[in-house]
Amino acid sequence: MFGLVDCNNFYVSCERVFNAKLEGKPVVVLSNNDGCLIARSNEAKALGLKMGDLAFEKEAFFEKNGVQVFSSNYALYGDMSDRVMKTIAQMVPGMEVYSIDEAFIDFHNMPYEDLEALAQRIRKTVKQYTGIPVSIGIAPTKTLAKVANRYAKKHLPHLGIYQIDSDHDAEKALVNTPVEDIWGVGYKYAKMLNAHHIFNALELTQAKEEWIRQKMHVVGVRMLRELQGEICYQLDNEPTPKKGICVSRSFGHSQRDVKIITEAVATFAARVGEKLRKQKSCAHIVHVFLYTNPHKDEPQYFNSKVLQLPTSTSSTIEIIRYALRGLELIFKPGFNYKKAGVMISGIVPENQVQIGLFDTHKREIDTKAMKALDELNRRMGRDTVKIAVQGFGRDWQLRQERKSRCYTTRWQELLEVEAWG
Repeated sequence: MFGLVDCNNFYVSCERVFNAKLEGKPVVVLSNNDGCLIARSNEAKALGLKMGDLAFEKEAFFEKNGVQVFSSNYALYGDMSDRVMKTIAQMVPGMEVYSIDEAFIDFHNMPYEDLEALAQRIRKTVKQYTGIPVSIGIAPTKTLAKVANRYAKKHLPHLGIYQIDSDHDAEKALVNTPVEDIWGVGYKYAKMLNAHHIFNALELTQAKEEWIRQKMHVVGVRMLRELQGEICYQLDNEPTPKKGICVSRSFGHSQRDVKIITEAVATFAARVGEKLRKQKSCAHIVHVFLYTNPHKDEPQYFNSKVLQLPTSTSSTIEIIRYALRGLELIFKPGFNYKKAGVMISGIVPENQVQIGLFDTHKREIDTKAMKALDELNRRMGRDTVKIAVQGFGRDWQLRQERKSRCYTTRWQELLEVEAWG
């Protein structure tokens, strides 16, 4: 059996852990630059707020209904996710972290006969250790575990658990799962299935495999078999290294100053280097892009540049140098720039890098320097040590006017408790 642990309204739950006054109140979290809704509490959902609603259009609604609004605080959410995943990992023999708020767990060969009791223990422990509420779906396949988890959230919120271990259990969950909510079914496939009178997961399981193959190809066939109880996807304990890494941000305000944009691009390139080293990889293609805001009635400009590095690297110093060379080639003065980014590809394992015949770069020194930089930043906080060209002003950063404190990642923002004798 597989389990799927899913944190309930994760971003909202993170905010509530450190602010008990938010319990029972409608709460929403906004996207980058405070643009639109990306997380809602159940109370906010009951008010009719939708994912993707534009924040500026809902200001009067927020005020009228007492909706608590927060800017996204990814440092907090990432740290809380890490705490949740480490708590779960101590209680199961195998786990696949699927996303920031989801993890598949392996219940095969467990020394427990009562999986529901174990799942409840996991829920209580995660809640006790981190303050984050979770729901758990248990089923013979990963896709069915997703279905079971959704059923637990929607129909058994007081229990937070649903197990599919019989045809009756499966039918109850499948008939209550719209096709658009099935793992692997996007908007286009949902529309196609609805057009053929398939509206829920149970109806989908009754479709002929050849028809599914014709309409949804091999991925659809695997999904069908998983819904029917046949395992097609095993637990992935070791995440596959990424074949491309992109770091980009919209600026908090439009930027014209090349110095500010240079600091931003250098910082994005540094993040790319961190990610490469974390997955023990190197890359030899750097792609830099820069563009204005297409939604504004003003002169528009978009450009990008791809640079080929002579030798694959994960050195922040090298990646920044090439990224800034790309920026130099595409930057045009006189425009209001909205967004920039750095993307790398041509990724290879760090132990398979082929050094060029005429390469004179002192790579051993670079490797030691990057190891020291990563260790210092891990212990002391991100960007404690950085390359000078990344700057200190951060005038380009996202607009986050309603951001909560980084309660778990910055000493100066820890909760303060007053004790009265």
